[in-house]
Amino acid sequence: MHKLCRYVRFSINPFLPADEAGFNSFASKPAGDGLAVFLELGVELTGEADTTTGLIVNVSDIDQKVRDCAVGVFAEKIKADHHAARHTGCDELVRLLKIVWEKLADGFGPARISKLSLKLSPFRTLAVDDKDCAMVYYSEKFEFAAAHKLWNEKFSEERNIEVFGKCANPAGHGHNYIVEVTVKYPTCGELVESTGESLKTGDFEKVIHQELIKVVDHKNLNEDLPQFKQITPTVENIAVFAWNKLFGRFGKTTILHCVTVWETDKTYSSYYG
Repeated sequence: MHKLCRYVRFSINPFLPADEAGFNSFASKPAGDGLAVFLELGVELTGEADTTTGLIVNVSDIDQKVRDCAVGVFAEKIKADHHAARHTGCDELVRLLKIVWEKLADGFGPARISKLSLKLSPFRTLAVDDKDCAMVYYSEKFEFAAAHKLWNEKFSEERNIEVFGKCANPAGHGHNYIVEVTVKYPTCGELVESTGESLKTGDFEKVIHQELIKVVDHKNLNEDLPQFKQITPTVENIAVFAWNKLFGRFGKTTILHCVTVWETDKTYSSYYG
């Protein structure tokens, strides 16, 4: 069984009579003109690769079906909301994702949709998947700068250098870390109705800022954080540390799903608790 994901980028101009079709799908198609609403829809398909072509689905077919069936769903709603001076919230965007799922569901032969994601910015994503259709996933990226040294006091100096290489430099070194926090929450159900809770971006960011970013930003992890006096602050252990700081902090209905920490643009670790 294979998984294939295709990202389709498009732009919507709420106040123009028609969107410019454009010719550069890498940037967005429709192209948008001037200041436009840019979105990226990710379509993940699960299926077997065809033995003659090696393809699950031709990605050009995914592009065409998304532009034929999905772009209009978002364009219609966003334009209507803009003209009515009405906010398009996350709950409404999730509803649109589910409409798009229904429109695309039978469009890829034997392959089935396993996940749809909507990138709202380079740093925020909404997603729904086939594992639990009642849940929606929200991801946001944050940054912090910190220094660390990879060193195990139980090892000899030679062993530390052998295991950790230049990261065992006695003076330490620093990184501009990126941490992506993903939570999941139900869009319906008795608990949602009884608590009235829904994800509010400002509250979500405040929790992560207070509980994690303020703790680690511009710190020497080995020296300033007691937890890393006992364990080595590898990217793997930093991800676990971040999980422990955030778990259970988002209310009754919003559940921490995953924490991913990038040490560089080539190295990251994810932790699921």
